[in-house]
Formats: sequence, C-alpha cells, structure tokens
Amino acid sequence: MKINGNAIRPGNVIEHQGGLWVAVRIQHTQPGKGGAYLQVELKNLRDNRKLNERFRSSETVERVRLDQKDYQFLFETEGMYTFMDQESYEQINISGDFLGDQALFLQDGMKVVVESYEDEPIGVQLPESVILEVVETEPVVKGQTASSSYKPAKMSNGIRVMVPPFINSGDVIVVATEDSSYVKRSDA
Repeated sequence: MKINGNAIRPGNVIEHQGGLWVAVRIQHTQPGKGGAYLQVELKNLRDNRKLNERFRSSETVERVRLDQKDYQFLFETEGMYTFMDQESYEQINISGDFLGDQALFLQDGMKVVVESYEDEPIGVQLPESVILEVVETEPVVKGQTASSSYKPAKMSNGIRVMVPPFINSGDVIVVATEDSSYVKRSDA
C-alpha cells in the first residue's frame, strides 16, 4: 500500500532500498528555507542495521503489512528454535542469531506471535513479561534499604536483572522481556 512520505508513523514497516524497515522514531522538520520533511530513524528487520532518512510529502513509500500468527515454542536444538503453528500444527525453525537476546526468555510451551512477510519470518513477539526464579543475589546490607538502590540478581535462565533489596535467592519474580527489567514479585 503506497503512503505519502509524511504519513510514516513509529512501528510502520516500509519497503525501502530493497529491504524491509521499521520506523523507530520520527521527527517533523520545517526548515526556514525549502519544504518540510519527515526525518525517520529506520531499523532493518532482517539484519538490524539502522538508517536515518528524510521523506518529503511529495514522495511515496510502500507500506508493508506483516502477517501475524500465533505459535508455541517447543524446543531448541543446536541454535535452532522450533515453533508450532497453533492452528495448522506445522512447525518452523528460527535461528538463535535471528532471535538474539529474546531467545533467553523462551520457555517450554510459551505462546508467541511470529510476524512474517511472504512466508518468511521477520520477527517474534514475546509476551510482555515472564516469571523467573532468582538463583543468585547478594544479601541485603543493613541500612541500605533506606535508599532505593537495586542489586544484581542472576535468574534461572542465566540473565542478570537489577532487583530491589528485599528480593532474595529462591524468590520468583516477573521480568519485562523488552528490557530485562524487574517488574514485581510473582504471586505464583
């Protein structure tokens, strides 16, 4: 679908320079001389390269719609992650390199959304948060609790998260998958 260059919004996926790019950040600019333009920070969906581009309202770009399907994570073998389509029960394999840090959060049976373009996986959306167990953390130093200082903690999946001082080894917490940050103590 063709759209004007000034109609790009954050999150839009466009076809540009022979690749698929997602708009990360936009800024409308109206210089004293010349016409207004939209400064767009783009991120390549295949190799994560970044690009800053200017689009004028007279230009048109191809906006791409990605197919989204529900999948379930099954298992990992030699760096390949296997997911099952929730409707057809077909399985797909996605490389650990493609998943990046997201792979650390995958848990058996986890429901994810796989975005694809022309049947090629482009991205994987994890749930907003996961429940993890704290396997290692420093003990609280008396008097330290008055300040809002956080301490490092190692989770059951190997990642490190900064947690409040009252969290101890063996506690179960909720961690945001977007930035690996502590959300709250889990009720589970």
